[in-house]
Amino acid sequence: MKIDNQLIDYVAALSRLEVADSEREGLIKDLGSIIGYMDKLNTLNTDDIEPMSHAFPVRNVFREDKVIPSVDRELILQNAPAKKDGSFKVPKTVE
Repeated sequence: MKIDNQLIDYVAALSRLEVADSEREGLIKDLGSIIGYMDKLNTLNTDDIEPMSHAFPVRNVFREDKVIPSVDRELILQNAPAKKDGSFKVPKTVE
């Protein structure tokens, strides 16, 4: 892949960065090094390596939903400063 000013402008626009003319040569060199390293990684033999989505083994930890008795509504509302229709009554916050 050829790294040029057009590619630097494209990457800068994607990342919403302003690139000064004095920084362009350094960015071309740095981006070329990064791409070169990625090409080096592409030469590795990964035929026997299983793809993974996480660096550590992750499994689903969802629990089964179970309906259990809750605290009585009237008991909860005993300490409410204001209540209406079996719910807490609070000041209006949105017009």
